[in-house]
Amino acid sequence: MSVTQPLVEVQNLKKYFPVTSGLFLQRKVGMVRAVDGVSFIINRGETLGLVGESGCGKTTAGRTLLGLYPATAGVVRIDGHDICSAKGRELLSIRRKAQMIFQDPYASLNPRWTVNAIVSEPLRVHKLIKNNKERSERVKELMGLVGLSGRLVNRFPHEFSGGQRQRIGVARALASEPLFIVCDEPISALDVSIQAQVVNLLEDLQDQFGLTYLFIAHDLSMVRHICDRVAVMYLGVIVELAERNELYEHYLHPYTRALLSAVPIPDPKKDRARQRIILTGDVPSPIHPPEGCRFHPRCPLAGEECRINDPQWREAAPGHWVACHKV
Repeated sequence: MSVTQPLVEVQNLKKYFPVTSGLFLQRKVGMVRAVDGVSFIINRGETLGLVGESGCGKTTAGRTLLGLYPATAGVVRIDGHDICSAKGRELLSIRRKAQMIFQDPYASLNPRWTVNAIVSEPLRVHKLIKNNKERSERVKELMGLVGLSGRLVNRFPHEFSGGQRQRIGVARALASEPLFIVCDEPISALDVSIQAQVVNLLEDLQDQFGLTYLFIAHDLSMVRHICDRVAVMYLGVIVELAERNELYEHYLHPYTRALLSAVPIPDPKKDRARQRIILTGDVPSPIHPPEGCRFHPRCPLAGEECRINDPQWREAAPGHWVACHKV
């Protein structure tokens, strides 16, 4: 796959959620720093993986860079347009180029709408169709692209399996002919036998239409298979980013090492021989993140500098970025 110029540019992106107390006179008592200064680029035709444990801010980052959540601070450019400052027609134009595949195929489809209405909604919003006949033909074409029969367009979501529903979600994302798609854990709610089919579908569509993906996931082995580069996120910040093989074979950050040690190995002998890293303690609260390095309360290598100073985001090797005092 040829990688050319950046399609998506994210600079110091922040998303805070207010925490309030009181039933009637609500007072703001703090802020949840779900995403706290994230920066990366995604090149055209590339798949960037975003990994980390639950609650680290992966999904919030994906939704914020698409404008589903208003950003607290930072800049997000998609195909040269700043989505954070865009309004009206400009924002609608950007959203046509950037779509999302949601995690839960049972909650992301309107149960009262037929498949025809669900898949054709982007066509109506972006005024890409002229009449009902053209709409029906386009919906059937999109259903064929994701491996479903066009004869199913008048059925409702409850009549489909989980894997079929996720394919309908993919068809809806493709309807506006986007350049960029955020895949928010698109296979985590599916059976293992279906996961490979959906991943293969996403890869085929990327080759066919030149799509660019942000692939958010927990399954690190799947991320290595589908992604070109991988970013590791912890408590609202990215701690390491590198090309997939470089990250998996020459990881630098202690948190990345702990994550990769948890990946199952199909060979029992190799699995018993390797060193499993068990992190102690709980993940700190995103309302009051620790000073210095956010990972230092659980890091086996943490020193005094880690508790005081925030680690600098730097390029430790060509294309390999990390934020750690011990590297």
